[in-house]
Amino acid sequence: MADWLQHDGVMAQKIRNHDWASTSLGPLDGWPDVLKTTVALVLASHFPQSIVWGEDLITLYNDGFVPILGTKPEALGRPFSDVWKEAWSEISGIADDAFAGQATYIENFPLVIQRSVRPELAYFTFCYSPIRDQFGQVVGMLNTVTETTATVLMTQRLAVLDAIGSAVTETSDPREIMQATMGTLAGYLKVTHCAYADMEDDEDGFFIRDNWLVEDATSLFGQYRLGDFGEGPLASLRAGQPLVINDIASDLAPGVAATFRAFGIVSALCLPLIKGGKLTALMAIHDKAPRTWSPYELALLGEVAERSWAHIERARADAAVREGLAALEHLNLTLEERVQERSARLLVAEAALRQSQKLEAIGQLTGGVAHDFNNLLTIIRSSVDFLRMPNLSDERRERYMSAVSDTVERASKLTSQLLAFARRQPLNPQVFNVGQRIQDIGDMLNTLTGARIQVNVQLPEQAYYIRADSSQFETALINIALNARDAMEGQGSLTLRLDHNVALPPIRGHAGSRGSFTAISLQDTGGGIDARVLEHIFEPFFTTKEVGKGTGLGLSQVFGFAKQSGGNVDVSSIAGQGARFTLYLPQVDGSGVDELPADGQQWGEPSAEEGKYRVLIVEDNLEVGRFANQILQDLGYETAWAANGQEALLMVGPDAMAFDAIFSDVVMPGMSGVALARELRLRRAELPVILASGYSDELARSACEGVEFLAKPYSADQVSRILLKAIRKK
Repeated sequence: MADWLQHDGVMAQKIRNHDWASTSLGPLDGWPDVLKTTVALVLASHFPQSIVWGEDLITLYNDGFVPILGTKPEALGRPFSDVWKEAWSEISGIADDAFAGQATYIENFPLVIQRSVRPELAYFTFCYSPIRDQFGQVVGMLNTVTETTATVLMTQRLAVLDAIGSAVTETSDPREIMQATMGTLAGYLKVTHCAYADMEDDEDGFFIRDNWLVEDATSLFGQYRLGDFGEGPLASLRAGQPLVINDIASDLAPGVAATFRAFGIVSALCLPLIKGGKLTALMAIHDKAPRTWSPYELALLGEVAERSWAHIERARADAAVREGLAALEHLNLTLEERVQERSARLLVAEAALRQSQKLEAIGQLTGGVAHDFNNLLTIIRSSVDFLRMPNLSDERRERYMSAVSDTVERASKLTSQLLAFARRQPLNPQVFNVGQRIQDIGDMLNTLTGARIQVNVQLPEQAYYIRADSSQFETALINIALNARDAMEGQGSLTLRLDHNVALPPIRGHAGSRGSFTAISLQDTGGGIDARVLEHIFEPFFTTKEVGKGTGLGLSQVFGFAKQSGGNVDVSSIAGQGARFTLYLPQVDGSGVDELPADGQQWGEPSAEEGKYRVLIVEDNLEVGRFANQILQDLGYETAWAANGQEALLMVGPDAMAFDAIFSDVVMPGMSGVALARELRLRRAELPVILASGYSDELARSACEGVEFLAKPYSADQVSRILLKAIRKK
């Protein structure tokens, strides 16, 4: 036995027992040291790895690589080109580069491979690295690989579902809903037919009202019975089980196969929809050639079937509501004695309509949140997986760590925009010169919008002031400007104008006001906004841009900020003449102007004296409390920890002199952080208090004077800066 091959595991044993003398490698003891070392490292790794050695491309691999091979014949000792002969034309050039001394890293590389009964499309992220001997000559290559098929297909599935959802959101006709759904699904799966059928009460008869089909396919429109397609399919569907037919020649009896063949169907995938214990509907896809249906295709069809049924039922419910309203109107004209009955039915109908619309809005919102967060979580999870790789270079480790950090920031921005739309975003209002701020933003937009867009700023000679969150104000104007840039396709003019002492007009059903407002308008020279789109542009996750080109949250942030600041935002558009957004915000006098925004101050590092301050942490979440406690201790502060507001009050004492500062969560059981801060300010007015929260309805609705706010998720640097700011202001 070779002393260097002391590893456990299946592949280690197979390498020890293999007849290497019959290969170009020769007996184990005669292998070069670099090969022995590489084999030992590969066998010790839990990451899927294989070695391709010498001119014969002899293959060796570890236990982690076995699942990637599937049911392929034993690959150990065989040429790599023979093991992957079905894909060799795709990967041979990459292997040649590795043997030429050039490492290659590729993410989500698609390959058609055969590791089961039929070929399948799979995705891989891999790195081909050259292996050099003691003289620097390339003698082999190391293949480090991860299969990403599940991740790629999940991303594609979510994109299809999003496309279907967008296509049917504004449709009330069941037939249009099905046409859009079937066309999108069939185009993605590249099938011959896609059909949706309603079941009859006997759970045998069904009617295909419409179907999508390729140009030369036979239409499936018509009335059928499940029994005509065999007892096996009938029993499966009634039991709520999918009907999976990869090839009618091998999967079905000859008589049943002939029924399918008459429609040009060779393979089929059919999903039953069971509601209330009854077979309610069917959705099926067919192909004219044998096809092995994957679990991902089955899952996608199941989700589409459920959503299609929900959309169709919603459309039918809406139609029923409209018919009911029409009938009630007729009764009102002809049957005065039935006023009470008509009124009751009207209330029921209106409630049903509102519920239908509410469910649709909730579905769109939750779907958008799930889609965006799943995308962000995919990046984080993939980066973490790669960070676990052995022998990861410093450059790649920094890249993946940066990806995690950047993605967390994007997730934080996403939640911030949602809270802004819901008017639940804690604001930091300040009095500032609105004209000067618009001028600064205009200068910034000259860079953001590109050289082919001319930015014009029109301001009055006199200074005017507003009281608002300066950061949210800038974000709102930038969001409007970026939408204008996209509408102008990178060429045109954008005019920012400030008007003062104007009244707030009624906007989209919201009441106006005769008070003094500033009106900040942005006029572009794009193609304008379609009237059907105009009424939805402030809804979260509504976007006309391609998938991946926009979240649909920019304008919803503008609306939420304006309403929470006591104003509103209006939009008007004429086809071919661009669009005009006008942001109305309450005007104030110039007293109490803040020279600098709070986050624009430089607080530096804690001094030796400041580092000795005692800080009380108030946090009910164990993990977050430990994290905050560690941050402050690492910064040099003395800390104590209270699990709730009542415990914190006992620890600070009646005069609140036991601590130099308080760092508290907002949302806690019992006493909230806002209530705690108010009580602490009563006991000791100058006590620095910092409140931290990811979301707080109470904090968004009420001001807490003299208290600093830190949004979650926060970093150690943010904690340090806001604590120093609070301490030095006292």
